[in-house]
Amino acid sequence: MKNSIDRKKAVPERHLRLKSFMIFLTGFSFLLAFSSDPALAQGDLLITPRRIVFDGSQRSADINLANTGKDTATYAISLIQIRMLEDGGFETITTPDPGQQFADRFIRFFPRSVTLGPNEAQVVKVQVVRTNEMSAGEYRSHFYFRAVPKALPLGEEKTVRDSTAIAVKLTPIFGITIPVIIRNGESTAKVTISDVSFTLVNDTVPRISFKFNRTGNMSVYGDITVDHISTGGRITRVGIANGVAVYTPNSSRRFQFDLMNMP
Repeated sequence: MKNSIDRKKAVPERHLRLKSFMIFLTGFSFLLAFSSDPALAQGDLLITPRRIVFDGSQRSADINLANTGKDTATYAISLIQIRMLEDGGFETITTPDPGQQFADRFIRFFPRSVTLGPNEAQVVKVQVVRTNEMSAGEYRSHFYFRAVPKALPLGEEKTVRDSTAIAVKLTPIFGITIPVIIRNGESTAKVTISDVSFTLVNDTVPRISFKFNRTGNMSVYGDITVDHISTGGRITRVGIANGVAVYTPNSSRRFQFDLMNMP
C-alpha cells in the first residue's frame, strides 16, 4: 500500500519538501507468524520467531531459545498482559481494556523455565486450546522470558565487609517479551497513515513522523520504507523500519524515525 504525502504539511527547512517523499507500508496485513522473521535478542538470549500467531486450524507452535553468551543462564517463562500506548510503548496490565481479550487461559506451554549453557539451544512447545466460549476476534497475551539471577552455591555465605555501612547492590534483571495471538472467526483489518510531518533534529538529522490508523478486529504488522524523489525523478531509499505493529484494541499509533542517505 502506498500513501502520497500532502505538500501542505511541508516544513521548509533545508529546502526539503514533504511532497518529495513517498511512504510504503510493506506487507501490512493481519499478524502472521512467518518463519523468516528475524530473531529477537536481548542480553545473551536469542528468540525465534518474534511472535506466535494461531490462525485457523493451527494448534501448536515452537519457540526456539538460544544462549549466545559465555555463561550458563536460567530463564523463567510466563505469560503477561500488555497494553500498547499510542506512542508504541508498552505497559503491563491485569484487566483488559475495552475491546481487548487476553489469550493466556487458552495457551499451554512447556517447559516453564530453561537453563542454557553457552551456545546451547532449547525449544519451548506452545499449544492453543480452543473452547466454545471463545467469541470472534483476536486474543493476545505476551510470553515473558526473565533472566533468573544466579544463586550462591550451597553452603556459601555472603561476605560482610562492614556491618556498620549501608550498601545497596543493584543486580539488573533482563527480560524480553513476544506476543502470542489467537485469531478466532472472521478476520478484518486495514491500516492507513495520516498526520505526516518532517523535521530536522538539531538542524542536522532528518526525521519523519506520522500516525497509523487501524480499523477492523485484528492487529496489523508490517515494514515501512521511505523513498525520496528528486526533481529529476531519481528515487533514493532514505528510511526503513521493520516489524512495526499496531495491536488491538488501539485504533491509532504515532510513529517516527530518523532518515538516512539524504540526497
